[in-house]
Amino acid sequence: MTQADASTPAAQALARVATADPVRPFVVAQLGQSLDGRIATLTGESRYINGDEGLDHLHRLRAVVDAVVVGAGTIAVDDPQLTVRRAPGASPARVVIDPRGRVGGAGKWLADDGASRIVITAAQHAGPPGAEVVVLPARDGQIAPRDIVAALAARGLRRILIEGGARTISAFIDAGAVDRLHLIFGCTIIGSGRPGLQLEPLARLADALRPATEVYKLGSRDILFDCGLRDADGE
Repeated sequence: MTQADASTPAAQALARVATADPVRPFVVAQLGQSLDGRIATLTGESRYINGDEGLDHLHRLRAVVDAVVVGAGTIAVDDPQLTVRRAPGASPARVVIDPRGRVGGAGKWLADDGASRIVITAAQHAGPPGAEVVVLPARDGQIAPRDIVAALAARGLRRILIEGGARTISAFIDAGAVDRLHLIFGCTIIGSGRPGLQLEPLARLADALRPATEVYKLGSRDILFDCGLRDADGE
């Protein structure tokens, strides 16, 4: 795991992850979206909502965690590599949450590059070639986020990045399993399209999360909001 470079934008936000107490798991979630809270157009186009600065931050974040986690839907739609390419540091373990065994044996995330590849599922099956299969119980077709975090921590993966998609990130926040949320706003207004976070509805505004938040300008196009969720309270 690489320590955060003090000269980079948002170095303090990265350092909070890199230097987190190793005694317990530390979970950071990252989501890129437009100024009006959209992660894609109605047709699903999502590239370039964030600029190069936002991508650089994401790769720096990958470089300071032990594992990067995405849902099976993100693999199917985006076919991400989930590696560190735009920053110094080693690539973390790549973890896919796949309760129903939808992920096949193809995909960039399965590249044999020395990083661990893990599928978390609810049914015993062989899994993709080269990937470790971790079977956890599911309820209503969903695996509890806290069970996932515990299973990864038991394998020595204690600093965990939840990268996508928005539903997966929302589920981890609803479960109280996220320490910090990195929201990167690209200076783009889409006007309509797929929303970002979709949390459980609130009956009262007093119950809303009110995280302590630091704001960093990453460059000319991207702004990072680093939100502390562990101690966020409704008031």
